[in-house]
Amino acid sequence: MYRTFACALLAASMPLMANAATLKFPSDAPVASITIPDSWQPEETETGIQATSSDSAIYFSVDVADSKSMDKVTSDAIDFLSKNGVKVDVKTQKETPVSEVNGLQMTTLDWDGEDVDGPVSVGMAFIANTGDEALVVTYWGTKGDEDKHDSEIADMMMSIKMGH
Repeated sequence: MYRTFACALLAASMPLMANAATLKFPSDAPVASITIPDSWQPEETETGIQATSSDSAIYFSVDVADSKSMDKVTSDAIDFLSKNGVKVDVKTQKETPVSEVNGLQMTTLDWDGEDVDGPVSVGMAFIANTGDEALVVTYWGTKGDEDKHDSEIADMMMSIKMGH
């Protein structure tokens, strides 16, 4: 699906989703915000926000990291996927050239994988600003069902802002 991150960003010219909440995170000292549809039931985690599509086809999270914690945040995301039965085929890794989201630099990596329900797409996006903070976006989606969420994912990605 990380073609979906790229395709989703192209679809982002659509209006932002209705019935969505803009969440600032982490709540105790916000450094970023994102708008997520209410139907995805977003919730705050220790380092960011996570949400799952209403049909459970997509898991999406955004975590705050700095230069000292970037490796840990990334390995925690990979560990989370593994604990949830996601097996990533490392031979399928693709890297998307650096692009911009709301004036922030974004690099994406994506892989094919498998979970208990079958084939999945897995991706990570790294979004940096000019300060020390960065965001790690983790995506896991069921192949065959994920495409219907392209516009929601595009809207979420385009809603990300830093400096709150």
